[in-house]
Amino acid sequence: MADGDENVLLQPPSDEDYPTIERQPSSYNPLKTFNLAKGDQKHYQQQYGDMYFLRLAKLKPAVEEIAAEAWADIVIAGESVRRVDRVLDVRQGELCWVAGTVYMDMPLKPNILDDISKDHWISAPPPREKYMSPTGQDQTMLEDESGRLRLIGAPLQISMLVTGCIVAVMGTENANGDFEIVDLKVPDLPRQPQRWERDDGSAILANGGGKSKSEVQKERKAGGKAAIVSGLGIDGEEGNTLTLDLLMEYLVGEACGQSTQQEVGKISRLIIAGNSITESTPLHSRDELTDKKSKKYGYDSSIYNPAPTARLDDFLATILPSMPITLLPGESDPANVSLPQQPIHPAMFPHSRAYTPMPGSEGPGWFDSVTNPWEGDVDGWRMMGNGGQPIDDIFKYVEGDERLEMMENLLRWRCGAPTAPDTLWCYPFQDNDQFVIEECPHVYFVGSQPAFETAIVDGPAGQSVRLIAVPKFKETGEVVLLDMDTLEVETVNFEIFNET
Repeated sequence: MADGDENVLLQPPSDEDYPTIERQPSSYNPLKTFNLAKGDQKHYQQQYGDMYFLRLAKLKPAVEEIAAEAWADIVIAGESVRRVDRVLDVRQGELCWVAGTVYMDMPLKPNILDDISKDHWISAPPPREKYMSPTGQDQTMLEDESGRLRLIGAPLQISMLVTGCIVAVMGTENANGDFEIVDLKVPDLPRQPQRWERDDGSAILANGGGKSKSEVQKERKAGGKAAIVSGLGIDGEEGNTLTLDLLMEYLVGEACGQSTQQEVGKISRLIIAGNSITESTPLHSRDELTDKKSKKYGYDSSIYNPAPTARLDDFLATILPSMPITLLPGESDPANVSLPQQPIHPAMFPHSRAYTPMPGSEGPGWFDSVTNPWEGDVDGWRMMGNGGQPIDDIFKYVEGDERLEMMENLLRWRCGAPTAPDTLWCYPFQDNDQFVIEECPHVYFVGSQPAFETAIVDGPAGQSVRLIAVPKFKETGEVVLLDMDTLEVETVNFEIFNET
């Protein structure tokens, strides 16, 4: 609460007229990058191997261009480096470089064949915090359509690599058949669009209406803020909603005085980055399902708890008259498990769905339930974010817990979910790997992270990206506010003090 707000709130009622505070408008132009086909157009019978070939075909030219420029004049021990087209074209003792897909051979990674053979275990083993072997059995491979090559060398100790990223390596094959590398290159950040590049003709505002060019220019001069929150963890219990109520009242301007209301009025959009609902009831084992009596239509009313979704619907419906909301699903939300998660169905929100666009209308609605991952233009800036699954999976491959470093490397790999489909469930794409990052965002946020962190990373062609690790609101009570003029970041903390 700002200075002076307490005295304002404690004043007796008066007939004084207070100025009307208007909410800052939000220019909003989402992309449909991660939307999947509907109905019978969506198939899961195809193999996942095609994804790796699609990814390699898309990113190999980019990394080869960087490698060729960096290593064109390299001479080691009187030998000039040469490029080879395929992994199997590497010859022992020859200095060369080659591009391919990284594969991490880690014995502790999940193995679907092991899961099937151990299907009748009494209880499933707990998930591993890390896949790294304590005995040093992990191996780094480089593969393409021709074969696989084991990598060794000092650069592997200082470079963050996971399964699925595309790299170029320079070195020589030793007598053991291992490729000893001396340098390594990644695709790096792609082209970054200019601000308002997609909105130069007209702005698509949150309500879906078109604006004249003069109105667009006027609205662009006044910068607002975007509130980003993640991990609300709504469980439907009445006693666990006080902090959530404080957040709701703050966003609609009811929990603060006039001076703070002026600042809150600058918040033009709320982005919820996954895990709005707490973990649901775990899936039953096959034996447990066999013992249970079948329910009509497969529905068991004794297990299903509608309270969390109803509470989330009430939360959204209270805020929506005041500001637009973009809702990403997360790992614990009622959406498909595999990435890209599709939008949470409007039927889950009987009150909030009134703010979704009418069938057949163009443009997004005031309430936009989107995919995870998601990207779009907000106030002209390209934003990209997810609910946290790609970063949480990368964490299991590497030492330490530097989330911002993982986020930076993910962008430099140009892949939004590099470990999919190896250890991260995803849709088996056949024609195009939608996780390949075509254009560099200005803001990259990741939800459900252990703590709030932020940084700015720069690219070789003048790109600049604001990284934001959004913490779990239920555990930290923190909301991130992003200034849509300067891309500066601040946090607002909500905390309940228990008097004893």
